[in-house]
Amino acid sequence: MCGIAGFTGSRRGGLAVLEAMASALAHRGPDEGGSFASTDVGLAVRRLSIIDVSGGHQPYRSESGEVVAVFNGEIYGFRSLRKELERAGHRFATGADGEVIVHAYEQHGLRFLERIDGMFALAVWDARSKTLVLARDRLGKKPLHVARHADGSVSFASELQSLVADPKVAREVDPEAIALFLQFGYVPAPWSAFRGVSKLPPGSALVWSPRGTEPRRYWQLNYEPKHAIGHRAALEELDRRIAAAVEARLVSDVPLGAFLSGGIDSSTVVAHMQALTPQRVKTFSIGFADARYDERPYAAAVARTLGTDHHDQIVEAHDLLAVLPRLVRHYGEPYADSSMVPTYYLARMARSYVTVALTGDGGDELLAGYERHTAARYASHFDRLPGPARRGLVEAAGRLVRAGSEQKALGHKLFRFLRSLSLDPAERFADWAGTLSRAERRRLAPALAPAVRPELFAEATHPLDVALATDVSHYLPDDLLTKIDIATMACSLEARAPLLDYKLVEWAARLPVGLKQRGFRGKRLLRDLLQRRMSRDLFERPKMGFAAPVGSWLRRELRELTVDTLLDERTAQRGYLDRPAVEELLRSHLSGEADHSRAIWTILMLELWHREVVETRAGAATTAVSVF
Repeated sequence: MCGIAGFTGSRRGGLAVLEAMASALAHRGPDEGGSFASTDVGLAVRRLSIIDVSGGHQPYRSESGEVVAVFNGEIYGFRSLRKELERAGHRFATGADGEVIVHAYEQHGLRFLERIDGMFALAVWDARSKTLVLARDRLGKKPLHVARHADGSVSFASELQSLVADPKVAREVDPEAIALFLQFGYVPAPWSAFRGVSKLPPGSALVWSPRGTEPRRYWQLNYEPKHAIGHRAALEELDRRIAAAVEARLVSDVPLGAFLSGGIDSSTVVAHMQALTPQRVKTFSIGFADARYDERPYAAAVARTLGTDHHDQIVEAHDLLAVLPRLVRHYGEPYADSSMVPTYYLARMARSYVTVALTGDGGDELLAGYERHTAARYASHFDRLPGPARRGLVEAAGRLVRAGSEQKALGHKLFRFLRSLSLDPAERFADWAGTLSRAERRRLAPALAPAVRPELFAEATHPLDVALATDVSHYLPDDLLTKIDIATMACSLEARAPLLDYKLVEWAARLPVGLKQRGFRGKRLLRDLLQRRMSRDLFERPKMGFAAPVGSWLRRELRELTVDTLLDERTAQRGYLDRPAVEELLRSHLSGEADHSRAIWTILMLELWHREVVETRAGAATTAVSVF
């Protein structure tokens, strides 16, 4: 696991710029650094040594030295690919997994990406054709940011804080990206918070040469045609595929463990992991003093059943003021998923025991684990109702709002479902998946209330598949995988996600809808599979998610910071937020009249990002954040 950075073209002080970009990634690769520079390109890497610890130095070079590569991630099954390349005449200099990149490129050209299985962001320089290939793995587990410059050159880096160390990259905020952040709680690819900077989408490559840049997509997930398979056969095949994916991710020359929340996904991964490992697997969970957000008892019960060596910890809210600015800088752009905080603490704890941790990420997106997946399926039935009937339901929901009784009469979730029926499917899913509702955005940031971008929503035949494909395309890589990458890498910990093995993902996408979801319950196959290893009582419980007690933090530990920041004159001068609306939001929440924690947290993260990243020069924080 590493961090990479670089640029094309020559520039004044190029070596110093390359070193500055690499230094900003030292947390991703604390073990060693490497670089390659010529008049045409500069490549840099920081390495966290996982495989061939003593000898797998980067950059990797071909035998002739004309092809050079740096990469971040892991290549699974690299030994079989290496043997194939050796039979074709290639000679390897290291035992590292990443060296197959150079030789696979030499052997197969740009189609080498189709031969590589893993999580990665990579850069390959071909001096023969003066071509730079930038690529990202199929599901977007590893990030890659790219800046295009007026002179035709490009810069790239694993993290934005590295990219902006290149003086050619301006920190000019993109208002459209901010509007999208307020909608989703993250900035979706290909947008970035800065003009001229984009995120390379998952499953794609960017080919640069002096003639220009050419985007290429090398992988696309298909949901049709459906497998002709029954429940029993699907269960056996899922078991086999998960076991193979876990086994491939146990290859490591350093200590390895797993995150365990006690939920279905992480418990499934750990169960397979323990079955494949002779020693007790080290497992880790995090929790809070507030029992409503504390999954530690569930994780401990699963750990006892599986026989793991379990460790847990409570998040201490007293050091939030020190942790938040650090996390904001690591993310590099606005990010409002509150689970960023417990994920960081979890990674920090795990890193004191292991260097690699397996996670349960991906189960919800593969097999319909979110309530919005169920909502999308049933909303399609309402779409077939006559117009008057649909309007009647929407009007009924409106009367509940005016009466202030949506919580008591139907519950907030059902109210949101009824309210969404007046929207088209794309706007509807955005309302369910988004951080702030359309009404909240209009009230808090009237100048930044965008229309739904249709390109952010996937196409498929069945409404459930549309929802799943949209989550896999955007929510998974831009929110969940961004969170796990940044949080773990901030602690120099590698995270691996067996449920996101791309062959497993391809197979699961084409499962019949009835095998993913039955009635109002998702992840049907995973539930049945896990029951083989433990009692359903251990995992059949209401879904908690991995949220933090933000509402109470904002009223107590973060109260002063929140009020001082959001009501500060500098915040108002940015022109994003409506000051009276913010004041009313704070008053209502802090008095306990209502819970506006999600909205307040979102705009707080936006303003902290401006102060910690946009207004920061040469890594020195502005005086405006001296409160930390």
